[in-house]
Amino acid sequence: MKILHLFLFVGICLFSTHPTSLFAQKKAGPTPTKEQLAWHEKEFYLFIHFGPNTFTDLEWGHGSEDPNVFNPTAIDCNQWARIAKAAGAKGIILTAKHHDGFSLWPSKYSKHTVRESKWMNGKGDVVKLLSEACKKQGIEMGIYISPWDRNHPAYGTPAYNDIYIQTMKELLTGYGKFFELWWDGANGEGPNGKKQVYDFKRFQDSALSYQPQLIIFSDIGPHARWIGNENGIIGETNWNLLDTAGFKRGAGAPANDTLNKGNYNGKNWIPAEADVSIRKGWFYHTEEDSTVKSGKALFDLYLKSVGRGGNLLLNVPPNRKGLFAPQDSAALMDFKHIKDAAFKNNLFKNAQVIRTKNSVELHLKEAVELNAIQLKELLNFGQRVITFEILGGNSANQYSTIAKGTTIGRKRIITFPTQHLKYIKILIKEAKATPILGDISGYLFSN
Repeated sequence: MKILHLFLFVGICLFSTHPTSLFAQKKAGPTPTKEQLAWHEKEFYLFIHFGPNTFTDLEWGHGSEDPNVFNPTAIDCNQWARIAKAAGAKGIILTAKHHDGFSLWPSKYSKHTVRESKWMNGKGDVVKLLSEACKKQGIEMGIYISPWDRNHPAYGTPAYNDIYIQTMKELLTGYGKFFELWWDGANGEGPNGKKQVYDFKRFQDSALSYQPQLIIFSDIGPHARWIGNENGIIGETNWNLLDTAGFKRGAGAPANDTLNKGNYNGKNWIPAEADVSIRKGWFYHTEEDSTVKSGKALFDLYLKSVGRGGNLLLNVPPNRKGLFAPQDSAALMDFKHIKDAAFKNNLFKNAQVIRTKNSVELHLKEAVELNAIQLKELLNFGQRVITFEILGGNSANQYSTIAKGTTIGRKRIITFPTQHLKYIKILIKEAKATPILGDISGYLFSN
């Protein structure tokens, strides 16, 4: 593709006014809805896997577990929300019902719920407790409702689709607004040995009729997509676009590498959400206390998810008491400390900015040491940049290449060996339309 000869830059830190030509720009390709734009800005939030598996040391429960195994002795959802907020997370997504069919709220449409357990004498409701805790802390809440149900006797029959919609209605009309509804593609056998034919069209229409602002996640969206792995790592090339025609959730989804990169000319804006657990497994198991990722490892995942234009969904499973374990909490606080320190000082904040046909030069007052540069595109105009190059030097007339990259999207963080530089150039080599960057900033990350 021919290099474009016009480059518009809107630097939040570097310009006090927007170039007037910006407002004449037309959108290029699919663009996000206002709800998706708000979702992009959340960046990082927690996932909570909690239920009978916490007490049976399983990852996928069988659905035949005695409800009484669920008995957190000191549950404190305020602790979860308090730690989430302190870690910088903008919300929490709770597994209200996993594949075993056990509901963390007293659903009228199941006999396998907290109501049948001895916890709080059958009067407990984890969804309510967490909803109240999130509101108290000023963070948002999302919900995971597995369509697969290994307990419900109607699973595998047409009636189950109606029941699933009713369970969604209970949650989406009874606990306030959620920012995200999370679906995975698991579809195994129920207690009658049959698999369910999910009516996702009805599921989606029903969910949005209850809460129109919802971001619905699955491997094909419609609003956010799985990245093809559960390692929390998005591809260095990451388009917010995806083609979904002819694909289905689960076994009929696009190939994992496609989900990881998106589609160059995808017809739908379906951005990437990277899900990963802070531990080896998704539910709490005592023997995995030694597998908790360090704060440094979490920051590396942040760079490879949020730093590649997606969102990071980090699973932190409560223990059998119903609390975040000390190891997990310490790692989260360490991550927050590392992240805050990394982005504390924008080395480009007082730079002189020179725009050329297809590049931006940053002239600093004096040379600085740096090893990270952050770029942003203004997504409401579409995702445009295909390839770029970062150059630097200590003379305005002599630059050398520091790094090369492909897509930018909502945020791109490029790291490289520490350089001592006074001049930096961002060269856009290929773009679908006039590139519109929303921010360029530089940092020195500690090793």
